[in-house]
Amino acid sequence: MYKLLLTVLLIAGTSIQAYCQKENFKQHISYLASDELKGRYTGSAGEKLASTYIIEQLSANGINNLKGNKAKGGYLQTFTYHPKTDKGKSKVSGSNVAAYIDNGAATTVVIGAHYDHLGMGDPHHSTYRGEPAVHNGADDNASGVAMVIELGKKLKESKFKNNNYLLLFFSGEELGLYGSKWFVEHPMLDLKKVNYMVNFDMVGRVDSNKIVVYGTGTSPVWKEAMKVKTPLHIKESESGVGPSDHTSFYLKDIPVLHVFSGQHSDYHKPSDDEAKINYKGMEDIFNYTLQLIANVDGKGKIGFIKTKDENHDNAPKFSVTLGVMPDYTYEGDGMRIDGVTDGKPAAKAGLEKGDIVIQLGDIVVKDMMGYMQALSKFKKGDATKVKIKRKGETIEKDIQF
Repeated sequence: MYKLLLTVLLIAGTSIQAYCQKENFKQHISYLASDELKGRYTGSAGEKLASTYIIEQLSANGINNLKGNKAKGGYLQTFTYHPKTDKGKSKVSGSNVAAYIDNGAATTVVIGAHYDHLGMGDPHHSTYRGEPAVHNGADDNASGVAMVIELGKKLKESKFKNNNYLLLFFSGEELGLYGSKWFVEHPMLDLKKVNYMVNFDMVGRVDSNKIVVYGTGTSPVWKEAMKVKTPLHIKESESGVGPSDHTSFYLKDIPVLHVFSGQHSDYHKPSDDEAKINYKGMEDIFNYTLQLIANVDGKGKIGFIKTKDENHDNAPKFSVTLGVMPDYTYEGDGMRIDGVTDGKPAAKAGLEKGDIVIQLGDIVVKDMMGYMQALSKFKKGDATKVKIKRKGETIEKDIQF
């Protein structure tokens, strides 16, 4: 009877913990992606509200700034940038948020996410073409911020003490990785003592238990450390370079991982809202990451490896686009479409989410590289045909770039 009661209590405790985790994620994302913050554009009042909220959460969780106290200003690292919206004529200030879990260790692990988004719709980055509207950025990247806040809370309480943990929340990511670039050029601690960096960018829309982890080739330990029992199906990509903040650390010879739940049709649109977040998927990513950190905890300073094509020198250059968002979790032949942008060639041709591009012009598309190679053969004004698979049927469409 005692053993039965103990088992029931343990199961109940686990369920309560999972419930609280999801509720905490929801609390963070609901606020950060609310209309009150007006899209958290770098240098805006909404960015400042977001940084204040993050600092309040860190302080409440007992996590100090790098100076070892909870003074608000001590968490902030201010940087300046020249916005493209006025051709770089003006100078705007943004702020990174940094907090530190000091375990007295020789090395430090960076856990990061960007907290800025596109405000009312930056014309250089938004995929939305309507009237100005709040781009709430629930997945991009309130989800990553929520993940780092909760991981910080758990790591402070954990037995994984062989590293210190630097929690970094970057601004300026959407505009060109400004915050993370500034941090690595003006580091708040010795970068030579940084063991590795884990970046969370868009981790709130897990679909069919699939996620992508980039940077798996940047250290010899990752392959083994990533062997974690999880319901997630993980697609690995070795490159340490990508369109998010881990790149800034990789370019300083620091091993990196970038966790990503996949592209979707709400990317950089006002429709990226909290109601569409998959909280069970976020919980699975949270548990997976904790186990990965545990697997590396006793390995000391891990090695760094430069990955192939780190500057994308071999990637084809192209001047046209179909106007689709690829499904980066897809592992079959072709390029599966995860979203279609209104008014672009694909939309005009009748392509849909879920279609798999298997040929563009004369080029057979086997994967993402083949898709880019095909695009590189065309220029604005060209017309061709695209072959797609839709629900098992092969369909041919006319495309005008």
